[in-house]
Amino acid sequence: MTTASPDSQLAQAREALRRGDGAAALTLIDAIEPSLAVHLDRALALRLLQRLPEAIEALDEALALDPYSLLALLSKAAILERMGHVKDAARVYEDALASAPPPEGLPAPIKAQLDHARKALAENALAVQAQLRQATEAMGASLSPPRRRRFEEALDIHAGLAKPQAQQPLLLHYPQLPAVPFHDEAAFPWLAELEAAAPMISAEFSAVMADRANDFAPYVEYPKGAPVNQWSELNHSRRWSAMFLWKDGVRNDAACAQCPGTAALLDRLPLARQEGFAPTVVFSVLDAHTHIPPHTGSTNIRALVHLPLVLPGPARFRVGNETRAWKPGQAWVFDDTIEHEAWNDADLPRTILILDVWNPYLDEEERAMAGALMAARRAYYEG
Repeated sequence: MTTASPDSQLAQAREALRRGDGAAALTLIDAIEPSLAVHLDRALALRLLQRLPEAIEALDEALALDPYSLLALLSKAAILERMGHVKDAARVYEDALASAPPPEGLPAPIKAQLDHARKALAENALAVQAQLRQATEAMGASLSPPRRRRFEEALDIHAGLAKPQAQQPLLLHYPQLPAVPFHDEAAFPWLAELEAAAPMISAEFSAVMADRANDFAPYVEYPKGAPVNQWSELNHSRRWSAMFLWKDGVRNDAACAQCPGTAALLDRLPLARQEGFAPTVVFSVLDAHTHIPPHTGSTNIRALVHLPLVLPGPARFRVGNETRAWKPGQAWVFDDTIEHEAWNDADLPRTILILDVWNPYLDEEERAMAGALMAARRAYYEG
């Protein structure tokens, strides 16, 4: 009598699994030399037989051979969830998502399981968040609003609802500067003068739009052949358009002449002054129902100021884990090397004035030294 080969037995076992015959499959599998595939099939047979703790043991054997096996992790989490161990399942789902390859090319059933894993993790994170809030509610009663916001972000990160946010400058990272999404306005006492001038600036902008709308050009203008990444929809599009009063440290005299009051105000403000790089001051017009995708700026030695001028309806702005709604005439200062994005949810275009200032944590000597670094690097590549 000829004994069936292991491959033949495994094929027979898998045919039994496809029929839903866990008992027949298990008998065949138990006669085969253990391997990653055999442990996975054994777990499936045990799962069909409702022997769930044993199925977990089989999956643990599989994970002992390959701790990053996506099938083993997803199967184990699903069984734990089915057994009512949702907290343990969430931890395993987290490992599965961390080890999952990019979704392109994955089979549809695996994609569906990964989608379920994300949903289960989100639900678990909300439960963790609720418990953390309950445990700390009394302690935070005396916190000032800025400290409260910082604590709430820490709580959300610890619960798994948010991610730590880091500075990701495209050009120069100056180390040991705090990653502050929105700076404390008290560090910029001149903001009051800027906000008081909002009606005048808005009137000058409206006059320019009425007479010289063609002076506004697409904000994003990558040349042909350049990798546009997230900018494909807005590249060379007037859905996000701009007119620069200053650009990379060069004054646009024609534009400033059209906005004399605004130009005079800018001369009084402590803008970042860095030859070849700053200041940049721009009217930024975002079309109705348009989204600016997540991105980061060039260097953390500077910070950006937004002054809303035209808000025909709801418009939002996210920096890191914090999302705010613009309010007419109310400026804020933020670190644009932290990932940020914007939405105009209104039916008409939204306009803000953007200008750059020095990072308040950098002293004048360091500003000069950092500027020298950037200039020297540019000279190297242009030489």
